[in-house]
Amino acid sequence: MEQKVQPQITAGLRGAHWDPALMRRPYKVVPYALQTADGQNTLGFLFTTTGAEKCVVSIMHPREMSVTHYLVPTILDAGCACWVQGPRSVGNDLRLEHEIALFDVAAGMSHLRQAGYESVVMLGNSGGAALYAFYHQQATLPPEQRITNTPGGRSTALGELEMPRADGFVFVSPHPGQGALLMSGIDPSVIDESDPMSVDASLDPFSELNGYDPVTRQARYAPQFVARYRAAQRQRVERIDRLARSLIERKQAARKRIRHGAATLEDRRLAAYAPIFQVWRTDADLRSWDIRIDPSDRKTGSLWGTDPFTSNWGSVAFGRTVTPESWLSTWSGISSNASFEKCAPSIDPPVLLIEYTGDQCTFPADIDAIYASLGSEDKVRVQVKGDHHGMTLAPGEESGREIAARHIKAWLHKQFATAKNTA
Repeated sequence: MEQKVQPQITAGLRGAHWDPALMRRPYKVVPYALQTADGQNTLGFLFTTTGAEKCVVSIMHPREMSVTHYLVPTILDAGCACWVQGPRSVGNDLRLEHEIALFDVAAGMSHLRQAGYESVVMLGNSGGAALYAFYHQQATLPPEQRITNTPGGRSTALGELEMPRADGFVFVSPHPGQGALLMSGIDPSVIDESDPMSVDASLDPFSELNGYDPVTRQARYAPQFVARYRAAQRQRVERIDRLARSLIERKQAARKRIRHGAATLEDRRLAAYAPIFQVWRTDADLRSWDIRIDPSDRKTGSLWGTDPFTSNWGSVAFGRTVTPESWLSTWSGISSNASFEKCAPSIDPPVLLIEYTGDQCTFPADIDAIYASLGSEDKVRVQVKGDHHGMTLAPGEESGREIAARHIKAWLHKQFATAKNTA
């Protein structure tokens, strides 16, 4: 079905959405409902302009369906097809386990290989970057060496999964991984996980005594406070890890008693119980409020805004509602396997890394570490002025998205001999 889609995108949707004006030529988009190797469903959309493209670029995020991702027009302009895929549970990461999400990625990759594309490039944006890095790491291992169990103990069956590899990677505003991201942002002044209001005043990042100014919403933290704070962040993650594992162990013990025929009514309840818990105060990265720490072009505030009380205590934030399994696999900076620190050395195909210099989610030191750890000998890092989504930092500036688009098109043309389309 050939069409020129004009999505109804309002000014309020700043995130990772395209400007309809950029889709300036007829194109075809075809939806595909795929079944994963573990019997679940995942949905993908294939964008083409000529139908004769030899290279396809795949975009996916572990928690979102990004059909209107702002880089789709860029990829089509570069002469490539674009595959945009959603996870099995769009918009709900309550039970997201990254090891299982690899089945979704594999279904998409197998589909593209079967479609006959000569080159498949994975474009990981934000949280999609660590997902693709994790996929590649597992795909490069012999099946018998792949992860056999999730951090929560669930069997993965990754050793039986067909995992086609990518020929290249584009990482755009990548962060180190969901768990690593939360490790940097979690508020360690929480005393009691069951009481969101409990505060250790000596670690409170939004106390004037520790360097925060409630009037300007800016901070100047002392180096000694920063060091204590970061150590305490790890301690809080360790505490939540122990909570998650204890909940899983309680369920597994009840199931074991049932198998052995010694179950009580309480055991039956525990064996069926799927605990869900909340992790409050996860928007407290000191770098967001004291921009002297790891300085960049960013403005004061986090990805969620400039009021830390709203985002730290509010209902919408990273990792707010989880299961023990999703916490350990996705949001724990200690237990999660889906991080660049663990996976980047395996990435040996050519890589283009786009860094937005005003990013309020990924900071310069994070990008330094990601780039240095990439295993590829053919890697390029480009700095582009813009925020996490490539939007301008000041009126009158050229959009970071437009600059990033030029770099991506040139890189694709060089690496995969794509033919640039013209309007």
